[in-house]
Amino acid sequence: MKGRSMNMLQTHDSLVAADGVGDAPVGVIHAIRPGMRDGLGELVGEAAARFAGQAGFAARHGQVQLLPGADGSIATALLGIAEEAEGCDPFVFGALPDSLPAGLWRVSAPEDVAAADIALGFCLGAYRMPAFGREATPAAPGARLVVGPEGVVASQMAACMNMARSLINTPPNLMGPDELAAAAQAALLPAGAEVSILRGDRLAHDFPTVLHVGMGSERAPCVVEASWQGSTATDAAPLISLVGKGVCFDTGGYDLKPPSSMLRMKKDMGGAAIMLALARLIMLRDLPVRLELRLGCVENSVSGHAMRPSDVVRTRAGLTVEIGNTDAEGRLVLCDLLHAACARQPDLLVDAATLTGAARVALGPDVPALFSNNAETGAAFVAAGLSCGDPLWQLPLWPGYRKWLRSPVADLNNISSKPMAGAITAALFLQNFVKTDVRWVHIDTYGWNDSARPGRPEGGESLGLRAAYEATLKIFNIQDVMHH
Repeated sequence: MKGRSMNMLQTHDSLVAADGVGDAPVGVIHAIRPGMRDGLGELVGEAAARFAGQAGFAARHGQVQLLPGADGSIATALLGIAEEAEGCDPFVFGALPDSLPAGLWRVSAPEDVAAADIALGFCLGAYRMPAFGREATPAAPGARLVVGPEGVVASQMAACMNMARSLINTPPNLMGPDELAAAAQAALLPAGAEVSILRGDRLAHDFPTVLHVGMGSERAPCVVEASWQGSTATDAAPLISLVGKGVCFDTGGYDLKPPSSMLRMKKDMGGAAIMLALARLIMLRDLPVRLELRLGCVENSVSGHAMRPSDVVRTRAGLTVEIGNTDAEGRLVLCDLLHAACARQPDLLVDAATLTGAARVALGPDVPALFSNNAETGAAFVAAGLSCGDPLWQLPLWPGYRKWLRSPVADLNNISSKPMAGAITAALFLQNFVKTDVRWVHIDTYGWNDSARPGRPEGGESLGLRAAYEATLKIFNIQDVMHH
């Protein structure tokens, strides 16, 4: 379906368009690098600069210092940011919403700091996770940032990232397969997408491995399929296909997770949340592309109906898979979705999944692992991530490890025979279902912040979303209006 142009300023609750401020007073936040402290008096006055020094302001990254005016009110603030050589970090501006008094504010920053990054970071710092307690009340109006046209893309980017965060943060009893599918419809239909939800017999025929993973839960699995076309995109426009793992809760199945590992498993649908958010962002920005999205929405549970170790299941591609471990269910969810996506011969295929703990062992929580069957495409994603402060790091699809996925009774085993290189062997498993002439990127993400930092509250996180968006623009030479 043709998309609808949605490029009006959809102001985030924390943003105010500059032309709507009128005569209201606007405070100033000076973004200060450590090397700029000697000139602080010229910016804020000598008395205020002395006050900042005595208060311990050292322009540390994310440090906020409020400065009193002559009448005792707060109309100026300082924010420490990294030196230019250290690169972009929009999250640092997320320190502001919780540090500033209510009112209107604008940021004065060095010229190399993009206004869109300032607005994005501010919005991300203002995020509040869903609250379900009796005392939960809407937050009182706080600090709001005055922005120009850059507020459009920042507002939309933040809204999509925060949507993914909220989906991941929702308790698992309130975010099952049906609820995730409904959230996808709510996000996609207003932008003009066509959305189908596949269940039951249709699922058994088209996505048998998704059904096999979900057999153990009373909450039946489903697959979301969506398509969209930009308002200026022709039928020859690039086709981008997105695939997300939506395991709404992962017990591990009969290969049961220990309690410490299971506690955060509401986040195992993080890949689906991130790909849904990316799809919505592409639609909101009305990129001149054709878009397809497939989400496998399922719960990996334990019951008399659940999949068992040593089961053999036939995939959509016709390959048979022995279930060597029921806790390696994510690759089973993805493999049929990837095969379906390749049938449409996309110009770019991207999947995201909270797939392996091995990726976290290798790269930690902040840097998702990236795999690609195309060197140029993989490099574009890595470069895009570094340029926008959403880093990805490429690991190899090392062919020497393929033999570790052999099975004596099936074409493949869903788990490696070796206790090493787990992220690589998971990606190699998926590669069996991707056509060799389709440019494919696989993102093994964490989807979570273990602790709160500026702009990054503890909980669900959309790691990889901005990198994938920026890479898409670069690969297809798309000029996003008002972007940076």
